[in-house]
Amino acid sequence: MNPDALSAALLAVIAPLIEARRPGASDGLTSADVPLERPKNRDHGDWASNAALKLSKAVGVNPRELAAEIAEALGAVDGIASVEVAGPGFINIRLDAAAAGALAKTIVEAGAAFGTNKTQAGRTINLEFVSANPTGPLHIGHTRWAALGDAIARVLLASGATVDREFYINDAGAQMERFGHSVLAAAQNKPTPEGGYAGAYIDELARRVLAAEPGLLELSDDEQLERSRELAYGFQLAEVQSSLLQFNVHFDVWFSERTLHAPGPNGEPSLVDEAVDRLREQGHVFDEGDAVWVRTTDFGDDKDRVIRRSNGEYTYFAADAAYYLNKGDRGFAHKIYLLGADHHGYVHRLKALAGAAGDDPEKDIEVLIGQLVSVNGARLSKRAGNIIEMDDLREWLGTDALRYSLARYPADSPLTLDPELLRKRTNDNPVFYVQYGHARTHNVGRNAAASGVDRSEFAPELLTHETESALLGALQEFPRIVAFAAEVREPHRVARYLEELAGLYHRWYDNCRIIPLGDGEVEAVHRTRLWLNDATGQVLRNGLDLLGVSAPERM
Repeated sequence: MNPDALSAALLAVIAPLIEARRPGASDGLTSADVPLERPKNRDHGDWASNAALKLSKAVGVNPRELAAEIAEALGAVDGIASVEVAGPGFINIRLDAAAAGALAKTIVEAGAAFGTNKTQAGRTINLEFVSANPTGPLHIGHTRWAALGDAIARVLLASGATVDREFYINDAGAQMERFGHSVLAAAQNKPTPEGGYAGAYIDELARRVLAAEPGLLELSDDEQLERSRELAYGFQLAEVQSSLLQFNVHFDVWFSERTLHAPGPNGEPSLVDEAVDRLREQGHVFDEGDAVWVRTTDFGDDKDRVIRRSNGEYTYFAADAAYYLNKGDRGFAHKIYLLGADHHGYVHRLKALAGAAGDDPEKDIEVLIGQLVSVNGARLSKRAGNIIEMDDLREWLGTDALRYSLARYPADSPLTLDPELLRKRTNDNPVFYVQYGHARTHNVGRNAAASGVDRSEFAPELLTHETESALLGALQEFPRIVAFAAEVREPHRVARYLEELAGLYHRWYDNCRIIPLGDGEVEAVHRTRLWLNDATGQVLRNGLDLLGVSAPERM
């Protein structure tokens, strides 16, 4: 019996009991109103519910009295061994061994689908993260946002949402001009312009630009700048894309900021022009001092925002507005932005923008702020000189160690990684510990096959050892962990769950044999335990995949 089946049974028992006491009391009652949770102390049973405490007041009965009625009725349900009432009205439920053990076969047969759920079904989500300027290599901050953003996308997809991972390319504006001037200066063997970009990577880009355009320095000044900027931009963006792919991060959309400012194919207004008109139609745009403003204070912003200056130039806020509206035009009802620690000021601004666009700032947009990350002993990039590059980190620590460690903590938690620990092949290293647990399940499977133990028989009532009960209990929790991680946008909950599961598996491995001792005969219990072993391996594999981490079969 899985948690969903138990929850349905609990609801089926409770509904008529409260309806009998107060007609209409069961109307609209759902499983969410009768929650189940795993007791911290396993002596209290497999599951516990505070449903009687939640519902007793509405039907005018003592919570313990209602709990006793629920316990009596629930005890008659197939697969439930016992139900007890504790304290003021808690209900403790213990499943019989066969009902609990049946989960092992369910997991193996479900395979990669186990853990998926429909809690986010029907939601269309645009998830924007990383969104670095294409003027240099990705750094350590981008590395964290890449790991977190991709893991958030994975748990949302596993929970039934439609998700597009989107990278906003900041390829318009002053920083691109400085970038172009910097590359051209390097190509001309001149010093870096004031306020420009420096470093060996600029020299590399200049060499590539000259190789691609041998006659560059013979062009007019304006043509030299344009070609330097555009060629270097293409090379640098390709490097960013390659770095992310090597980090196992895929983006569905690469959105260029330039498209917001470009007129339509037949001379139609740009998306930025349209954005001003559309916000004005919503009644939140006003003119003052020859400038155009958006009254974002109506939606909690600390001040109103200029969208077009008195000289006719658009502000960054105008591009933000056009981009936000464009996401809605593409069918995304919900937008999630994952921004760096230096973007706290954007939270109210973007929420106010959603309100001005006619959306609900509390429902249609989320802005997640990621805190800073550092790595002890990490060296600055030899090419860029003033950053720690993603590629250097990946080559030093490995994709798996980096991704797991960065997804193991909440986004709003400042983080310092210990490279000495992450490079260890010991149980002190969390990613090694979980991956080793998975590899061990495969090793057990190989040894079982060599000893004649297969899955030709399944007798779940034989899984009675206390470590088997604990392991099955944890396996039951996986779909709920995934669903909750998706709901709160916190993939670190999956990582912490995997560590707990690996620990329970290792303890089970130490206590319960799959291969008979000596010349002992292969029995039903050995074959059934192989199902449990393989089920654990499947869940570890599924969980690691949600974090974008590999699940090796040998270590």
